[in-house]
Amino acid sequence: MTDTAMKDAWYPVGLCSDLSADGRKTRLMGEPITVKTGPVGAPEVLNADNEPLPVIIRFGHVWTSLGAPQTDLFTIPEADQPSRKLVDVGVVRVKCSPLRAVENFLDIAHFPFVHTDILGAEPHTEVEDYKVEIRDEEDEVWATKVKFFQPQAAKSAEGGITTEYMYRVPAPTCSVLYKTCPPRPGEWDVICLFVQPLTEDLCDVWPWMALYDEDNTMTELIHFQQMIFLQDRSILENQIPTRLPLDPGMEMPTRADMTSVAYRRWLKRHNYTYGAQLVAK
Repeated sequence: MTDTAMKDAWYPVGLCSDLSADGRKTRLMGEPITVKTGPVGAPEVLNADNEPLPVIIRFGHVWTSLGAPQTDLFTIPEADQPSRKLVDVGVVRVKCSPLRAVENFLDIAHFPFVHTDILGAEPHTEVEDYKVEIRDEEDEVWATKVKFFQPQAAKSAEGGITTEYMYRVPAPTCSVLYKTCPPRPGEWDVICLFVQPLTEDLCDVWPWMALYDEDNTMTELIHFQQMIFLQDRSILENQIPTRLPLDPGMEMPTRADMTSVAYRRWLKRHNYTYGAQLVAK
């Protein structure tokens, strides 16, 4: 594994609520690791040589790195608001590039065609103008003023509404979505995609949410989000090329792809290339 830049990043490797002394055997960027409860009860991650890797506990997940991270893991202030439901959705294994998984999460145009009558529906297929930028101070990709009509924007929604979104990419394999909160106008629901790159063509996806929802149980919220992501999985596993193309000439973007274009530009800027295709084949 030669991608030094991504080696130094933080990655989710397990749920804090699902640890044991025996440990979870998994992989990170091709390297075998074990995620377990340590001797004093705290989570720990060990590499193939049984040596400890750095650990951060945040958003209900265990995070680690194969390298030497120079920065802390990003924060999500909404995670600290006590009235929100913090939903650990679990994990879904997907046969695709970890970068492809994030890019698909940023794609609004597929809503009517993949999540029909839930997140989108014909004839409401047009993506209105929105703003995309790479914020240098935070070193993150942001898309704002995104609006889309949705028949059921959330598990708590009743009837169709025009939903407003903000997309944020704070790390190469993580994306944070802020969207209209039907029960509390003026607030944002937060839906995240944390991706663990097992290899360049295989990943574990850990969705996580911070919601205002007093009507649905945790199980109902988890099932709703799992249903949405499983609809995406079949699309992700059939994309060609398998890895995310970073050469601008390899695919023809449209106006709806502005966030994807910025994400790819940001990846190239930092040499985040694990799971990417750099030249046309």
